[in-house]
Amino acid sequence: MDYVSALLPPVVMAAFFIGLVVTIVKSQGGPNKTKEDAAVDAAISRTEAVRQNPRAEGA
Repeated sequence: MDYVSALLPPVVMAAFFIGLVVTIVKSQGGPNKTKEDAAVDAAISRTEAVRQNPRAEGA
């Protein structure tokens, strides 16, 4: 019975990890993909704008 208690935690963690990966893969794409892509593009644009036009310190 010691082998059951030794194997149980890794098996449970593996099952959880597999479920997590399956959920992530299934949630990719679909009807919200365009909205998610637009949000990421907007965030990248804001970041690039800040890098190109840094504010003057103390002015």
